[in-house]
Amino acid sequence: MTITGDNRPATTGDPCRTSLYGHPSMDALVARALRLAGARRALLGIVGEPGAGKSTLAEQLWARLEDERPGLAVAVSMDGFHLAQKVIEARGQAARKGTIDTFDADGFLALLRRTRLETDNSVWWPEFTRELEDPVAGAIEVAARHRLVIVDGNFLLSTQGSWRHVKGQLDETWFLDAAAGARRERLARRYIRYGFTPEAAHAKAGGVDEDTSALIRGTASRADLALREVG
Repeated sequence: MTITGDNRPATTGDPCRTSLYGHPSMDALVARALRLAGARRALLGIVGEPGAGKSTLAEQLWARLEDERPGLAVAVSMDGFHLAQKVIEARGQAARKGTIDTFDADGFLALLRRTRLETDNSVWWPEFTRELEDPVAGAIEVAARHRLVIVDGNFLLSTQGSWRHVKGQLDETWFLDAAAGARRERLARRYIRYGFTPEAAHAKAGGVDEDTSALIRGTASRADLALREVG
């Protein structure tokens, strides 16, 4: 996800296009998000398997909230806590990038806590960039005016290690119940856009990413709301 200077996520497509998830409706999700954004800052987690469309839904929700209440919300991502590519390579994990042990769980948890507590000043979040294949520090501003922070990520409901404390920092978590075949195909197409051959893209989507998917799906019952993919 890329955030522009006015905190609008910049996408390659239209963030307001019809959502993959038709139940509950986007109108209902917007209303639910607005109820969270009360007198104190709230954090909303959007969880799903690789290829489920987490960042897309976060972008769509942000855009709708910006129409309703400009400046109320901002979107950030767990992806900013990827370990650096050189670290992943040094650890022999290049082929497994994106698995739970290739993220800085403690750093992510610490910034979630700061974001909850430091509501009178800006808190700066990192952003993962595909151009560099690395996170960039200080890329997204969570400003004092932001009463709702939308956080997308794979492992927000995990109970492994430090991850088990993440859910306690989120006011609500929504799980994206993606259709398995469509999700894997979206994931393979994404890898092809990143320069993978079709064979390598499908091998990754059906290999190490499926192990990650099983881990994530096993945490779905901990979510406050499940959204089911249309069709």
